[in-house]
Amino acid sequence: MSQQKQKSQESKFGSNSPSRWRVQESHRVAIASFFGELVATAMFVFVACMGCVQTPFFGNSHFRSGLTFGLAILIAIQCFGSVSGAHLNPAITLAAWIYGVIGWLKAIAYLIAQAAGALIGYGLLVAVLPQDAIKGVDNPAGACVTVLAPEISELQGVFIEFLITCCLVMVACSVWDPRNKRFQDSVAVKFGLTVSCLILTAGLFTGASMNPTRSLGPAVWNNSWAAHWVYWVGPLVAGAVTSVVYRICFKGDEEIDLRNSNAQIRMIGEVVVQ
Repeated sequence: MSQQKQKSQESKFGSNSPSRWRVQESHRVAIASFFGELVATAMFVFVACMGCVQTPFFGNSHFRSGLTFGLAILIAIQCFGSVSGAHLNPAITLAAWIYGVIGWLKAIAYLIAQAAGALIGYGLLVAVLPQDAIKGVDNPAGACVTVLAPEISELQGVFIEFLITCCLVMVACSVWDPRNKRFQDSVAVKFGLTVSCLILTAGLFTGASMNPTRSLGPAVWNNSWAAHWVYWVGPLVAGAVTSVVYRICFKGDEEIDLRNSNAQIRMIGEVVVQ
């Protein structure tokens, strides 16, 4: 085969075309992000909700459940943070969209992945544990189902979920802040400890969901819907409000490291433009 003919075929099939591979790579990344979010949410719900199981044969405590949730978040973020960002939570995804971290198409895809992941994760729990460990005398609503304490009204529950989710979303916004770009190595630990702290603080009052799909999975499998709307309204409103407030009032500009050659070129360009 002549060299000219070979070049003609390469041009025809685009074997070395950068644009061809760039399109395929973008599709691969999008698919990986979707399934990464799905698997991460399933992993989180399975591990965290298993830590909530309490029967006469399987002892448990509020402290242990709160710590388990934080460690489950840590595992999921460490595994899939580089794949999808490991939001695991529609409130975080909504905040990321408002903040400008992701686009609306990805936000919708993440919401679907999180809902499916929560259902799969809790379904695995139902499959591997005895039925009386999922729903019994000690947990009539079902294991890991978020319910309000008897003394807490639905309105109080909404405000509690709103306030603790504000704290969680504030941590997320600070991580997305360009000024913290260089401090990303311990994000999983930060989120894990934040979740554990908030659950230990508010878990006895509302279950400290802070996550609509985390509440959705157990509710669907156990058909337990008492005050379920609280766990959607509180966190989602908190995600929207906190991200707007942080973006307007606290978000900083990207820091430029002048030791980097690209940064130097950018700085020179900005000076020329000004």
